Amino acid sequence: MNTKVVALAGGVGGAKLADGLYKVLPPESLTVIVNTADDFQHLGLQISPDLDTVCYTLAGLANAETGWGRADESWNALDNVSALGGPDWFRIGDRDLGTHLERTRRLKDGQSLSQVTKDFCRVWGLHAEILPMSDQPVSTIVQTDEGELAFQEYFGARASQPKVSGFRFAGADSAKAPKKVLEAISAADLVLICPSNPWVSIGPILAIKEIQSALSEKRVIAVSPIIGGKAVKGPAAKMFSEMGIAPSALAVANHYGKLLSGFVLDQTDTEQLEAIQALGIMALATDTLMNSSADRQRLAKEVLEFGYSF
Repeated sequence: MNTKVVALAGGVGGAKLADGLYKVLPPESLTVIVNTADDFQHLGLQISPDLDTVCYTLAGLANAETGWGRADESWNALDNVSALGGPDWFRIGDRDLGTHLERTRRLKDGQSLSQVTKDFCRVWGLHAEILPMSDQPVSTIVQTDEGELAFQEYFGARASQPKVSGFRFAGADSAKAPKKVLEAISAADLVLICPSNPWVSIGPILAIKEIQSALSEKRVIAVSPIIGGKAVKGPAAKMFSEMGIAPSALAVANHYGKLLSGFVLDQTDTEQLEAIQALGIMALATDTLMNSSADRQRLAKEVLEFGYSF
């Protein structure tokens, strides 16, 4: 299929569909724009969780059981940090540590996150374009019943336990999209929103005004991360519920609203097709669970075919 596709992605769920796309498209046809609003500093290192998850997954380096981190990992450094009384809630393995060390060094030397990511992808043998949503810092702040929490404090240290009332994206108003991000969207025949958390994975990307504006001219298809009222992974369904919205595929479609031309939901939720189509959004019900590489490729093909069918 000779086409240009842009995918917006967060962590594990987004990385799975991005991996399927990478395997069924010519690599040079795919650009993945990745959330960086959950990037943070930990143990003096600059951590980019979603970027690393996407890159590791597409490069075949990811831990297949967790979906994040590196395969064949060891934990000597973290075990020593823990033994010495340091924070061990963020699980950095020894191989992963090397990524964070080198990223931190390069950023301190003045390289942009885009340049660092490009160089890492080359070393890892990736031929698709993997781009951070911005080279300027944007931070997801979760508004909770215990006050505002930085995303990693909420998600990692607090295990998503505080009750959520809203979000803000510090720095998004002034952050710029890298030139290559805007060029990729401009050249795209189709933009796919991967089944990532709409609030904290895709929301920060859309909060960058240049990206939001560029997408308004494109055919955008989203894949629901909610199946049968539950998130496949992560706190998305919990977030919907705590903000007074019944978690469902329909709720996700409503969340993205007029941005969407099409929407893909799981066959479990087929009864919501008509309500989604009533929003003026074309809809497809299929099996969206991605338990294997074959599942990822099948879904990627179905989403692409759907995206070009109307």
